[in-house]
Amino acid sequence: MDVVDAERARQLSLFRPLEPRGASTGPAARQGRYRGGLPSLLQAILPCYQRSNDCGYCKSDNGGSASYYTSSVAVRPEHYGELIDRGWRRSGTLYYKQNLARSCCPHYTLRLPVAEFRPRRDQRRAINRWNKFVLGPEYMRKVSQLCPRTREEKRYRKCNFDLQSAVHEAEYSNLKRPIDPATNRPLEPAHRFEVNLEGDSTSQMKHEVFVKYQTKIHRDQPSRWKMKDFKGFLCSGIKRSPAPGSKADENQKKLGSWHQCYRLDGKLIAVAVLDLVPNGVSSVYLYYDPDYEEWEFGKLSALREIAFSLEHSYPFYYMGFYIHNCQKMRYKGNFRPQYILDPETYTWDPLEGELSEKLDKRSYVSLSRDRAGPSDSQPIPLDPDVNEEDLSLFEINMPGTLTLDEVKALDLDHWLLLVRGTFVEMIDLVGWETMPMDQPQSLKGIIAELAAVLGPSIVKNSAVVLFD
Repeated sequence: MDVVDAERARQLSLFRPLEPRGASTGPAARQGRYRGGLPSLLQAILPCYQRSNDCGYCKSDNGGSASYYTSSVAVRPEHYGELIDRGWRRSGTLYYKQNLARSCCPHYTLRLPVAEFRPRRDQRRAINRWNKFVLGPEYMRKVSQLCPRTREEKRYRKCNFDLQSAVHEAEYSNLKRPIDPATNRPLEPAHRFEVNLEGDSTSQMKHEVFVKYQTKIHRDQPSRWKMKDFKGFLCSGIKRSPAPGSKADENQKKLGSWHQCYRLDGKLIAVAVLDLVPNGVSSVYLYYDPDYEEWEFGKLSALREIAFSLEHSYPFYYMGFYIHNCQKMRYKGNFRPQYILDPETYTWDPLEGELSEKLDKRSYVSLSRDRAGPSDSQPIPLDPDVNEEDLSLFEINMPGTLTLDEVKALDLDHWLLLVRGTFVEMIDLVGWETMPMDQPQSLKGIIAELAAVLGPSIVKNSAVVLFD
């Protein structure tokens, strides 16, 4: 095999499968040495298919869901963007893809083409209310006298709503501050409002606001969220580029995991956790000081993130998963137009119209499947007495995963494998050629399932980690 140099290694995402019990997996002698030491980004992913009989959404006794889980701190932003478009999401270093056909409350991926977005009246009102609160009536009155708008400006504002201007209108750095004749000092707003995009690092203040939010809004016990728990949940994202504070920081398109921090009078009041991938902004989590709950930070942050996408040429805004029968998630559909990822073909369909009507009647919908057959077509059910965790993914027929024949066509023999700092290929493993691919207990079966869920493009641009 070709030598994997430092530049090639930096372009890879790394995945670590479970090591099967009783498997003979020692690496053979044919090795390609990585030159220059092991980069810090090379970590691991641990895949596992699990079923839970509990559902945190519908609370049904007959509910439950099944998902494929992995964990990693080594997924590159461009690769995570591809995974999102295959139905994946992350929570900290945990990555997961739900089996929508085996879940009582299917989690559908949705995205918004930001160029097509038009804010609704209630969304415009939320921004205007916040801006008026920040500026204050005294500042607004005096600035209108000292810096009056032209007739054309007034007419335009009355007939148009400019989202990008509105979300920045009350930011302190954008304010007009003429000299107040009464004080001979620059005019000051009621509050100093600032928003900054920062790396997803921890801080005592971020942690304190988060714990306050979780305990007040979600009724968690304070002991549930120690600093290490907070760090693992919201401060362990995908690698950032460019590095915050670098010379390229201002002009280069940002990628990776970031915190958009909202401060009022110097006090942190909200944090939006964002994953920036080449084709979009993915909203991971929002938390805020409950003292400001009345200001609808859910709407404010989403509108600001849409504006950010427009300003920095990210074509799509991802609002996470959408569960049609969960009332708390219906608000996502109000940011229009929303498109839902088809779980079987990974094409995008408008949420409004045919898809929404079908979701009203049944929880699992694949329009591509419906168009190919009867309108009430559903995946073939499993025998209820069979534990699907004991089956191969190829037997479960998890929507959107590659078939066994499709995986065989990927040439897994030459998928890169990282063994104690050395790159080899799968075929270098002792006994690889005779291992069964359709047996989930075999190493080859585990590798094949990982490939089936990741997809061809990620397999081509990744390596598997074993024996480190």
